[in-house]
Amino acid sequence: MPLTSEPAALKNVKGWIIDMDGVLYRDTEPIPGAAEFIAALQEDQTPYVLLTNNSTLTPGQYVAKLRPMGIAVTEDRVLTSALATADYLEEVAAPGARVYILGTDGIRQAVRDSRLTPTDDYREADFVVVGLDRHLTFMQLQDASLAIRRGAQFIGTNPDRTLPTPLGEIPGNGAILAAIEAATDVEPIIIGKPRRRIFDWARGHLGLSAPEVACLGDRLETDILGGHDAGLFTVFVRSGVSTAEDRDR
Repeated sequence: MPLTSEPAALKNVKGWIIDMDGVLYRDTEPIPGAAEFIAALQEDQTPYVLLTNNSTLTPGQYVAKLRPMGIAVTEDRVLTSALATADYLEEVAAPGARVYILGTDGIRQAVRDSRLTPTDDYREADFVVVGLDRHLTFMQLQDASLAIRRGAQFIGTNPDRTLPTPLGEIPGNGAILAAIEAATDVEPIIIGKPRRRIFDWARGHLGLSAPEVACLGDRLETDILGGHDAGLFTVFVRSGVSTAEDRDR
């Protein structure tokens, strides 16, 4: 279905940065209309990337997750806060710098694919990188906190306090960051949305200027705020976390 009836405000938009959790699906439950929207972009050959703050999965795993929902994309379309974090670390860290990681496949693979060195020994960590992990243990929180107190730089893949699921909102990465910040009195450096850097990084994959790109998201404090600060046209949908009442406030 070609995009022939878009609002006048979208006429100058040539590409899209699209959130995933709360926009395309809620956990494993597809959101109605999402597959048709992506298919319409593909049919019109409109440039787009999927940009998620969720660092738990690799691009390949996200492709596999989307496929049963009727959304067929290639790995190069999927950008994550894990990839953006590894990109940031490669800019600021010395080659071989040691990284203690809280997180799952997405952030662990991104660090392994960089010129940095993952470590399980908090005493040798130069950086502590924290992404969402639903199987997090107290010992991991302890070691991350000890590493930061020894001088390791504290990095958060994203600040999302909650994660939308069919059951409701569950603790997100921001909740884990808050626990470590409380234990260390150190505020993390945030890489993901709403930081402008990740939007500029995603826009670079599209090869378009800011006024030519629309950001589609469900969280006002990350997707919409960050897209606005990056100079993008923003589109808010109420299928995820933020509500119409949040928007009005």
